[in-house]
Amino acid sequence: MPTTKTTWFNNYDTQQGNDEMYSLNNGIKPYWSKLLTSFDTLGVTGLTARQKDIDWLLSENGVTYNVYNDPQGMHRPWNLNVVPFMLHQNEWAEVEEGLKQRAELLNLVLKDVYGDRKLIKNGIVPYEVIYGHRGFLRQCSGMELQLEQYLSIYAADLCRGTDGRLWVVNDRTEAPSGMGYALENRSTTSRILPDLYAEMKVKRLSGFFQEFNQMLIDAAPGKKENPNIVILTPGSHNETYFEHAYMASFLGYPLVQGNDMVVRDGFLWMKSLQGLKQIDVVLRRVDDAFTDPLELREDSHLGVAGLLDVVRRNNVAVINPIGSGVIENPGLIPFMPAIAKFFMDEELKLPQIASWWCGQEKERNFVLDNISKLVIKRIDRTNRESIYFGELMSAEALDELKKVILERPYRFVAQERINFSTAPNFTNDKLAPRNVVARAFCIASKKEYSVMPGGLVRVAPDGETVRVSNQRGGTSKDFWILDDEPIVEEKNRHWQQKSSIAISGLNDLPSLTAENLYWAGRYVGRTLVNARFLRTVMRQMAIVQNRNEKPDSEKLKVLFKAVTQLTGTYPGFVERSKDGKLAMDNPYEEMLSVILDKNRVGSLAHTISMFGNSYYSIRNLWSSDMWRVFENIQKIWNSLVDGDDHSINKILKVLNQLITRLIAFMGLIEESIMVQQGLLLYFIGLQLEQSSLNITKCRALLTIKYDEQVEYDLLEYLLTSHESLNIYRYSYRSHIELAHVLDLVVLDLDYARSLTFMINRLQKDIARLPHSKHDHQLSNYQKFVFEAFSKLRLAESSKLVQTKSETDVTREQLDTLLKELSDLLYKTSQSISNTYFNHTDKQTQLFTQSFPI
Repeated sequence: MPTTKTTWFNNYDTQQGNDEMYSLNNGIKPYWSKLLTSFDTLGVTGLTARQKDIDWLLSENGVTYNVYNDPQGMHRPWNLNVVPFMLHQNEWAEVEEGLKQRAELLNLVLKDVYGDRKLIKNGIVPYEVIYGHRGFLRQCSGMELQLEQYLSIYAADLCRGTDGRLWVVNDRTEAPSGMGYALENRSTTSRILPDLYAEMKVKRLSGFFQEFNQMLIDAAPGKKENPNIVILTPGSHNETYFEHAYMASFLGYPLVQGNDMVVRDGFLWMKSLQGLKQIDVVLRRVDDAFTDPLELREDSHLGVAGLLDVVRRNNVAVINPIGSGVIENPGLIPFMPAIAKFFMDEELKLPQIASWWCGQEKERNFVLDNISKLVIKRIDRTNRESIYFGELMSAEALDELKKVILERPYRFVAQERINFSTAPNFTNDKLAPRNVVARAFCIASKKEYSVMPGGLVRVAPDGETVRVSNQRGGTSKDFWILDDEPIVEEKNRHWQQKSSIAISGLNDLPSLTAENLYWAGRYVGRTLVNARFLRTVMRQMAIVQNRNEKPDSEKLKVLFKAVTQLTGTYPGFVERSKDGKLAMDNPYEEMLSVILDKNRVGSLAHTISMFGNSYYSIRNLWSSDMWRVFENIQKIWNSLVDGDDHSINKILKVLNQLITRLIAFMGLIEESIMVQQGLLLYFIGLQLEQSSLNITKCRALLTIKYDEQVEYDLLEYLLTSHESLNIYRYSYRSHIELAHVLDLVVLDLDYARSLTFMINRLQKDIARLPHSKHDHQLSNYQKFVFEAFSKLRLAESSKLVQTKSETDVTREQLDTLLKELSDLLYKTSQSISNTYFNHTDKQTQLFTQSFPI
């Protein structure tokens, strides 16, 4: 190991002799020496502080990566190491030229595969390599696109070989991921290490993303000015959903799912609240076979029926084109030199990993004879786990693998087992070598390709891991390309020179986004109302517990039954369970279930989970402050769910914190988006839910006549859970009376928490919906709300408090009014859903096709 004045090399063990810090003669590269000298100034304490700052900032910004089947939950925090991955511009220039050549070469292959098929006709590529790949879609054959380059986005996974050069390990062409994470990594490191970032003369990414945006604009059919561009995502459960939402927010384009769009008259339309809006360009993050359930996978819910037909007509540009997954094909790698010679009369500028396609006898025999030294893959990603490391397999497993290869040899390719280069990673207060893979990105730009001056670097979690993957717990690094000259910041931050796009409104809001906003409002309202009422009940249980009394008083029984009615967790306290048990015999156990059982529909835990799902689905709309409050809500809640202390006092403490954060969250929502950009839907959902639950609460507590003291207590509990006790005392300056409570909580037109006020606001909000403005007639949902509001305005508290006789215990007029209001609000909800959120029926194929997963 070479000597240096820094102390960072103490115990830095690179046994492979292939580390990014060292040149081939084992000397430290000058820019690494410069970086480590700067680290000396920071010291271990300073670098640890910077790493903690990075972790904190990523957490605050809600940067996540979804790990499938992760016992810790899907949304795993994104990890970024404080030590960057660095290349000098001199070396990068050669890599850049090689990437441009490879992107253009694969672009020509893509055109040929679905066009003239000269590669197959001239024997350059065996037909099995193409037709045996699951990414080849015969439905795309003969399709001619107006794009100058069919392959608009290309990504290559690079690692350094033993010759000191960067090799291409994988090609990514179907829906390459990572650009958004690369941008977020750069944003984070430049904020945490601003002085070092400037001192090292790191090339900026802004110019690349301006070109990326321009590429999307230029892809529009007919070179349309201000085209309508959308980003198509599989949904919030996809592994890189954060990136989809992040790019949608960064570029300012709607994030849509398949159900947000429909094909009509040979064009693609986005369903918005105001009707259909034509789409010109789709940046897709959905795999090829799932994009069109009419022609491709019939079981797909991720695409748009008829999309391929619109593409054939050149009425929409899809980036990357449907069918481009066929060249994401390691079976092509052995033939790439011949392909380069055939199309370009050039040698490959970038070396690639040595590969042997098993469809050829000579190569197959070599693979079978040396299988213990090779890595075996399928030519497609039919099963992402089907990568076999021969050196790690037993003799029996290798024999079984040989049999599988011999059954269908054309489906397999073998590659040499290479040692990834390592790079310094700051871990456990020291630098340690970790295997790294760098992903570089190219985009079509006018007549050639542009390369991002950086990329996404993935890092193995420890020194022993063979495969580098985020799904396997890897971390990431920022990718710095260093120049010798100071970097001049670009002052022009406009996406395009001719921008004249108006402020977006309801017509730009995808239908699923609108629906998620509506349900976000409903779940926020449900969580808050239920949490407040449960807190009220738990307080009374705490009082009984402190007095060593049994929780069997009449007022507590009424409260317990109200819990079941409010949450809908039947049979609960209302009826016996299927096994004959009565929850009233053990109220603490039932309350614990109503609060903590995530699998119980209606429980607080279930409601919070649904609130989280709706939030994640539209996270591209929310501000960073909202994300911080949301994360805080999740942490507070998880501390109760995952902890051992489920005492009444602990639950009360968490409910207090939860309610406070929810109120803060609700306040921030109004700052994130404009009313006509979707906030209107949130307000409507919120008012509907809070109104419905308050009706249920009043029916449970007020419609039955009890003894005077019990009734007084119930009125106080209602006001307390409604956060109206203080204003009642201020307004009436008297003992609590039912008529006054109804006046305040139900009938007051000016009190923001009253039922009449909320329904009046609901009436005003739904009048702003698009279908409410047609003709001069009321829509069905307007009629229902108007009827509800009218009933409230005609009601008199003096009559509502009455019973038919002194012996009668039911306040029938009050109960009837509340029941009618509840029914009308339910009809309102159904009418709004049917009018705005009803998605088209599924279209079916005339015959079934088989697509491997």
